[in-house]
Amino acid sequence: MTDTTREHVRIPAGADTELDCWLYLPSSPAPHPTVVMAHGIGGVKAAGLAPFAEFFADNGFAALVFDYRHWGRSGGTPRELLSIRRQREDYRTALAWARRHDSLDNDRLFIWGTSFAGMHILDVAATDPALAGAIAQCPLVDGLAGTGKVHPPRALRLIATAVADVLSGVVGKPPKYLPLSVAPDSIGVIATDDALSGLHRLAPADGEPWPNRITARSLLDIAVHRPVRSASRIRCPLLMVVAETDTMAPTGPATQTAARAPRGELYRSRGGHYDVYAGGLDHPDVLRVELEFLTRHAAGRGR
Repeated sequence: MTDTTREHVRIPAGADTELDCWLYLPSSPAPHPTVVMAHGIGGVKAAGLAPFAEFFADNGFAALVFDYRHWGRSGGTPRELLSIRRQREDYRTALAWARRHDSLDNDRLFIWGTSFAGMHILDVAATDPALAGAIAQCPLVDGLAGTGKVHPPRALRLIATAVADVLSGVVGKPPKYLPLSVAPDSIGVIATDDALSGLHRLAPADGEPWPNRITARSLLDIAVHRPVRSASRIRCPLLMVVAETDTMAPTGPATQTAARAPRGELYRSRGGHYDVYAGGLDHPDVLRVELEFLTRHAAGRGR
């Protein structure tokens, strides 16, 4: 960072817990246009989001980066539970907090999400007409298409483990966990050729908690969640950053979303799913494209 500052913030969420957040503030006069940011499946804010937030803040945009409930340093039990409904609520909780903050411009609020968070970005953008814009990079926007990429024998084993975890929970037993990123042909949620390289690239360097696991029950509602179908209802500007060779998030539904959204824009990033992050093939250009999108649409809603 240059002249920006980063504050540690805890935001009340749900009935009895909090979201753990970083708030990046630029040196320019407040109120600042603001980007609310979160990670993908199993991701935490310390796993590769800081370079984006720092870049935005260095260029005049505040960034509120949060861990979902059950993940990272946020509260919530059981740990490493993925709930689409709760993660969507967490975005809305962070947005509501940003709208009340004196240093943040509630007329120029953007949401940003990567990978699995593309599901949430589309849902929130379709239901929050006050947003200045939304960015989804390497996004999963169709759970059915995503699960279709898993070989049937492995998919059946994962489903059986997920069902067993649900039944265990009914009788009060601890959660069953599955590894998240594994080598091809291993039992885990993400078993693509680049899964382990992505895990290495995004590994936090500062001791932040990031166990490579997820509760098995988390897998059961992914396939039925298909926010690609709501693309035509998104009224704010929407930037879809879609990798040319993504082996994890199907690119067809993502490009269709850009075409169907009334103000959709598409950038095809070079390389694969993890090449948008620092150290990746297209990271500098992704930063440039996202900043240009933010700047253009913030100016369109200038004070």
